[in-house]
Amino acid sequence: MLHRSNLPAFNLAVSTLLKNPSHFLPNLTVSTFLDLPEKLGPHLHPTEQQQRPRQTGSANSSSSVSSLSSDSKTKISTVTNNFNHHPTIRALVLDKDNTLCPPGTTDFPRAYLRKLESLRTSPTSPFNLTSNPHAVLIVSNSAGSRPESARYEAEAQHLEKFLAPLRISVFRVRVPRGGGRTRRKPFCDKEVLTWFQERGVVQRADEIAVIGDRLATDVLLAARMGAWSIWCKYGVTSLIDSRHNDDDDDNNNNNNNHIDHRTFLGKMETILERYLRENRGLKTPFPEGWATK
Repeated sequence: MLHRSNLPAFNLAVSTLLKNPSHFLPNLTVSTFLDLPEKLGPHLHPTEQQQRPRQTGSANSSSSVSSLSSDSKTKISTVTNNFNHHPTIRALVLDKDNTLCPPGTTDFPRAYLRKLESLRTSPTSPFNLTSNPHAVLIVSNSAGSRPESARYEAEAQHLEKFLAPLRISVFRVRVPRGGGRTRRKPFCDKEVLTWFQERGVVQRADEIAVIGDRLATDVLLAARMGAWSIWCKYGVTSLIDSRHNDDDDDNNNNNNNHIDHRTFLGKMETILERYLRENRGLKTPFPEGWATK
């Protein structure tokens, strides 16, 4: 049975599926967060010379891992348009559970932490912490998502302390003035956009990319906001194990180091995405603000 706090999100998902099913389709699909390109614009919307699928997953030798990588080709919207330029992404919204950390934890596999470090310290990264200090925000439906929950606030504080060298904040859901229901994902679109605007990171929502493992929360958040969506199809696939060496973490070549944290609903979303894209022939819509500017 659905917890009552999940009912609004469930109702939105059903309504969207009936009225605007293409909003479930991400602008870009990668296997995991490790496959996220540093320069997102050319992958989100290639120019006419680049209109072909891109492989963003790493190659693997074992059959089970190869099946993940072979299906990690970037799915890019092929909507006919007159634009011949790439979007400019200045900010990242990152999910926590099964995107950065195994679900229900605040533990980062080493390779995932190094990926974050690269995004924040690489001189060529648009999200470099020196040139763009507020570019990365964690927006979770656990950490920081319930003002009344001491546990979720403690998670948010732990993450911010751990990631302090990278200057990565955790978004706090606030109780609306006058009371009422708190606005968790995917309903916090206006608040997240305002967070970036107040800090001078972006002017428009189409300068933001939302990255996560769930269509019904992360991808719908992007659609509501008018941002770009990036779906980490297989979530976190690395184990937290200090015995693993760096090569195992980087290459994911060892079956013993590979795990599927996806829930039943998460796996069903994979089937839904494929059905909408292949059977229904739906295309991913561009963010409205970018498509009309």
